[in-house]
Amino acid sequence: MTYVIIETCIGVKDKACVDVCPVDCIYEGEDQLYIHPDECIDCGACEPECPVTAIFPEEDVPPEMESYIEKNRVVFEGDDPPGLPVR
Repeated sequence: MTYVIIETCIGVKDKACVDVCPVDCIYEGEDQLYIHPDECIDCGACEPECPVTAIFPEEDVPPEMESYIEKNRVVFEGDDPPGLPVR
């Protein structure tokens, strides 16, 4: 299992989740934040910090948002992956 950031983060990018992540696996894309699925240790620290309820354990992602599971994986496979968040 890994955590996934869904649609409600788009345009918000609050970054409270970044501050509590013990392994720095949350990255900033152009439109939203992303959790790197290979780096996430499933600690869950990020989930309660999100002010827009955009972070879910993979198995709890709402059915209408399941495309974000793949989006969070694929974004790291391209030529221009998200970078570390700017504070």
